Amino acid sequence: MSKITAVVLSSALMLAGYASARAAEPFPDPKNDAPLSMAKVTQTAVFAGGCFWGVEAVFEHVKGVTQVVSGYSGGSADSAQYERVSSGATGHAEAVRVSYDPSRVTYGQLLKVFFSVAHDPTELNRQGPDTGTQYRSAIFFSGDEQKRVAEGYIAQLQAARVFPQPIVTELSPLRAFYEAEAYHQDYLARHPNQPYIVINDLPKLANLQRQLPALYVGK
Repeated sequence: MSKITAVVLSSALMLAGYASARAAEPFPDPKNDAPLSMAKVTQTAVFAGGCFWGVEAVFEHVKGVTQVVSGYSGGSADSAQYERVSSGATGHAEAVRVSYDPSRVTYGQLLKVFFSVAHDPTELNRQGPDTGTQYRSAIFFSGDEQKRVAEGYIAQLQAARVFPQPIVTELSPLRAFYEAEAYHQDYLARHPNQPYIVINDLPKLANLQRQLPALYVGK
């Protein structure tokens, strides 16, 4: 078995095992979520959960989401370039900015997608085959309400022992979001047959459709 084949097989088995563990029982809704808004407006949420290609693709298929942009959060503007972020020395995390209509989907429902299918929140400074602080699990909250809902949901998931290991998701105020280079945007949609996408990211879309059908929208 070649080294590349071994890595691909290991990643596939890991993802399959993780998905099976989470699918054993329904993933809980947030108990302290904000209600649906009465007004149709646009709000934003910023999440980091490993390589932004897959996280972006997942949220692009969520009801009420109007736009998803890949980018960087947690570091400064002068080093928010892919080559520098990839060093793991800039303080950034690969992140996505999710624009959504709160009259159709709540922030808590976005968190449910984030924790249940978009990534594994128990992996510290890595995600699947990708390692480094730039691939950390993080929620960059805007305002007290997002912070309240996120803190409450993490505590709820921990208390319920939804995951076999502790959640290591970082919760930080959003200082800035820097859009990634154009070639990273809509990467899965433009490269659906790329091996990394097939192994690591297409299963996330399948899990979204299977586990959270009420939140899934096709493209």
